Amino acid sequence: MTSNALSLLGLALRGNNLAVGEEPVAEACKTGQAKLVLTAADAAANSAGRAGRMAELGGVPWVRVPWDKETLGNALGRRLCAVAALTDTGLAAALARKLAGTDPQYQPLADRLTAEIRPARPMKKKTARAPAKRPAVPET
Repeated sequence: MTSNALSLLGLALRGNNLAVGEEPVAEACKTGQAKLVLTAADAAANSAGRAGRMAELGGVPWVRVPWDKETLGNALGRRLCAVAALTDTGLAAALARKLAGTDPQYQPLADRLTAEIRPARPMKKKTARAPAKRPAVPET
């Protein structure tokens, strides 16, 4: 299950829906793009505290993921990664659901993010168009 969640992070990175590192995460939080801030399990207390403050400033949830910096970094094509932020609500909710599947402590987060996803607008039924009226031609 964790490899699926890590794969989801790699997908988010390739889709440009993941900010990686302290500065990009801070920028995403300030601009309101961040939907979920992630911190590696073994991130330094200073880095984790900074990530928590950035998330609080942006009004987004912040969570410590069960992976260390090396595992998280390898999933993102880097050597190490301590802090990242998902910028897509759907991907953030999907990651939270995958985490909740392995550890019930993540369930409230998964419920919160799932509730934030906007439901798709219902498709309108196509109606037959009335034939276009032709303008009256004046008689000569």
